[in-house]
Amino acid sequence: MTTYQVEQGILTAASQHTNADHAAAELADALWHDHLGFVLFFCSAEYDLAGLADALESHFPSTPLSGCTTAGEITPLGYDRGSIVAMGFDRRLFAVETALIDDLDHFELTHAQPLVDGLLARCRRQTIAPINEHSFVLTLLDGLSSREEQVLATLDAALGHIPSFGGSAGDDNHLSHTHVYTAGRFHSHAAVVVMVNTRLPFEVFSTHHLTPLTHKLVVTEVNRERRRVIELNGLPAAQVYADLVGVAPEQLSAVIFARHPLAVRIGGQHYVRSIQRVHSDGSLSFYCAVENGIVLTAMQSTPLLENLKIMLAGVSARLGTPSVIIGCDCFLRRMELEALEHVEQASQLLRQAGVVGFNTYGEQHHGMHVNQTFTGVAFGSLPAFDRY
Repeated sequence: MTTYQVEQGILTAASQHTNADHAAAELADALWHDHLGFVLFFCSAEYDLAGLADALESHFPSTPLSGCTTAGEITPLGYDRGSIVAMGFDRRLFAVETALIDDLDHFELTHAQPLVDGLLARCRRQTIAPINEHSFVLTLLDGLSSREEQVLATLDAALGHIPSFGGSAGDDNHLSHTHVYTAGRFHSHAAVVVMVNTRLPFEVFSTHHLTPLTHKLVVTEVNRERRRVIELNGLPAAQVYADLVGVAPEQLSAVIFARHPLAVRIGGQHYVRSIQRVHSDGSLSFYCAVENGIVLTAMQSTPLLENLKIMLAGVSARLGTPSVIIGCDCFLRRMELEALEHVEQASQLLRQAGVVGFNTYGEQHHGMHVNQTFTGVAFGSLPAFDRY
């Protein structure tokens, strides 16, 4: 068990114990105090999830919890697998309220607005800080639901100027079953909305290490509902993409997809649309929505570690040294680090910056669903006389 304590109202801890009850007990030992108001966690999908739900509710009997399954964890010591990492929020500095979206297929503004209004009202009653200037939202979605774009755009319209970020739940790269957690159990094909109101200064951020090339691919046939591209430039999608990156179609793999992503340009910026898998019929499945007729731009990697250093330094320059950073880091970025044997160097950077979080199947930033980014929220510090 690892634990990391801060002075600014957040405790973080992680357990590598594979037994759900023992893991939950270790987290409770590290996080429990008289002012604990909320626990956020990210866990490996290898756990017995029903057993873990029971264990968490047993060891945190009076504390609300939310979280999701992962494609890898970021603990106080850096990258990990097969573990659970958690954060405990002090109710004297944080008002945290949650809501479950259990019908992603039919989530519309008529549902989003009362959901957001209810979260705002419950946070406001706790009188922690002015709502408009001191609140943000974390979204956790089923990473295999194919509904992120619809839900995020709808929710963003209801949130107005309140910043948001989040991640799509993973399942240790099996691409089989992903889950979010709230109200005592794990849910599939669902989303959890976590509203946080705090006295602490904070910054919601997003970064990636990719730059555009000149190569363009046009989606000429697509199964929109399944995010499956059948043809690019009028030819079988896998063949066109394989030719672009210089390998045979049978050599296409997650590592190739991580190193050679595609992106769509919107409003002068490139948003990555990562490939999930290749199919026997030569089609390609994507993690993000793809439409017929869109133009995909080939992207190339710049040094990921350097990008991470620059991002963390920028946050510190603007906010002061963060007390904690909650990070949603695409699992394809981690895969690239593993291929380059840079995981330990990245873990050291994350450890020094106080980052905890998880590897995702997609990231969310201000209503956009993207891939191969690192997005999150960094918390600054209050003066010692103003903490409680």
